[in-house]
Amino acid sequence: MENKIQKMDHHNPGIKCVVKSCYYYTEGDHCTAQKIEVQSINANSVHETDCATYRPRNQSFK
Repeated sequence: MENKIQKMDHHNPGIKCVVKSCYYYTEGDHCTAQKIEVQSINANSVHETDCATYRPRNQSFK
């Protein structure tokens, strides 16, 4: 996935996020990322998946 995903000024409907340390997290457990990527290609359970879009809240983009 791209290094920088656009942060929208509104939440992405249908995506619930409870990771408050994420750059794209917003109050009400919403995600403001324009798009998300969920990995791993060989996942067989929810515990083997990962949100590849996650970025720490304090990370700056260049």
